[in-house]
Amino acid sequence: MDHRNLWIMAAALLSACSRPADTNPANNVVEEAGNGSAAVLPDGGNSTAPLVPPAPGTPGGLPDDKTPLEEPQGPIDPKSAEAAGQVMQQYGALLEQGRLAEARKLWGDSGLTDKQFASRFADYSEIHAQVGKPGDTEGAAGSIYVTVPFVLYGRLKAGGTFNRSGTATLRRVNDVDGATPAQLRWHISQIDLKPAG
Repeated sequence: MDHRNLWIMAAALLSACSRPADTNPANNVVEEAGNGSAAVLPDGGNSTAPLVPPAPGTPGGLPDDKTPLEEPQGPIDPKSAEAAGQVMQQYGALLEQGRLAEARKLWGDSGLTDKQFASRFADYSEIHAQVGKPGDTEGAAGSIYVTVPFVLYGRLKAGGTFNRSGTATLRRVNDVDGATPAQLRWHISQIDLKPAG
C-alpha cells in the first residue's frame, strides 16, 4: 500500500473518531428565551465543520423574500425600520461574543436579571445569528413596531448543532411628548423562534 492510501485511511479514521457518539436530535434540546427546542443542523455535531445557516426560503432559513441584512452604506435614520434591523444585528453580535448582559439591555423589559438571561444560553458553546430585512413599521397606541426575520444557530456544549428561525418584534415610542430618549430608541419586545423543519 502506498503512502497516499495510508494518509487517506488515517484521515478517514480520524474523522470517524472525532464525531460525538450521540448526535440524536432528540438529545440536543435547548431553549432561547424560553421558546422550545432546537433543530439540529446537518453537520451531525462535527465541531470542526464551519456552520452555515440554511439558505433563505429553505426550512429553518430566512423567508425567501428576505435576504440577510446588509451593512449600512451611510447614516441610518434612528426612527427607521432599518435602525431596528441594526439593533438585531447588534443583538446577534453580542450573543456570538458571549456578552449576554449587554444583549439583555437591548430588550425593553425582559423581566429577567442578567443572571437569569444568561442561564437561557447555558447550553450553547457557539452562537450565531442571521438577520433579515425588517418589514414595514406599524403604529399602535403611541408606539411603533417592526418585525425582523431572525435565525439563531450554532453548537451545543453537549455536542451537536442547532438552528431556530422566526421573527423578532421591536418597539419604540412614537415621538410623544415627554418620551425619554430610551423610549424613543428601538428595543426588542419579543422574539418568536421555532425549530427548523
